[in-house]
Amino acid sequence: MSKYRKIVALGSSFAAGPGIEPVEDANAMRSSRNYAHLLADRLGANLVDLSVSGATTATILDTPQLTMAGVEFPPQIDGVHADTDLVTVTAGGNDLQFAGSMLYAAWSRFQPGSPMVTMLSQGLPAGIPEPTEQSIDAVAHGLAKIVNEVRARARHARIVLVDYLTVIDGQDHPQPWPFSPADTATFLRIQEALVRGYEIAADRSGAELLQASKLSVDHGLGSAEPWIFDFQPALEKTGSSFHPNGAGMSAIAAALAQQLAHATSFHG
Repeated sequence: MSKYRKIVALGSSFAAGPGIEPVEDANAMRSSRNYAHLLADRLGANLVDLSVSGATTATILDTPQLTMAGVEFPPQIDGVHADTDLVTVTAGGNDLQFAGSMLYAAWSRFQPGSPMVTMLSQGLPAGIPEPTEQSIDAVAHGLAKIVNEVRARARHARIVLVDYLTVIDGQDHPQPWPFSPADTATFLRIQEALVRGYEIAADRSGAELLQASKLSVDHGLGSAEPWIFDFQPALEKTGSSFHPNGAGMSAIAAALAQQLAHATSFHG
């Protein structure tokens, strides 16, 4: 029997799994087949999935999250209690506006006059943001603070930071490709910034790190077996664009199960 009886999942859309059926919570754009659910099934554990698409490290820590539909979610950390055995964390991409920028760039190429472009541009008043040392450090600080806050609430819990699946692999891509060459280069830099942010956070906090980014280097957009949804121009599905698909979530769950079986927590 697994020693992990209660798992708590914290995170943004790369944890929640928008676009993967069946949907567990439409307001959170959360699937019941995301990696946390698949892992809990493997381990026979109870799961408290608090992940919400659009979450930032701040909305996990101390800021209520208001969705575009007007639904408010309390800070996710409030759902971590002393009886928690394992906590997974995937967040930080929205701190760097990764998914939102990709969706904006894709819609700008697909249908420049679309209301979607206007709506998405409101979140990017200065255009697609270039990652900086300061923004990388801010992501690392937010992730490390999440780890520390989890430890304050569940002192015996094992904590695993799970970084982002590779979206863009830097290789030549089939056409049509959803991004301009300049935007593609920027998204590669944001993607690399997220990898660095997680490495720094794990080093600072002593938390474990599962590098989904490295696990998926051959499974980005345009690959033979992508673990990421392509651009979805249908409005009801567009929120899943450039997010993990079922295969990607399954790969993360399998890697987590292996890590939990063969590695020990860095923090006793």
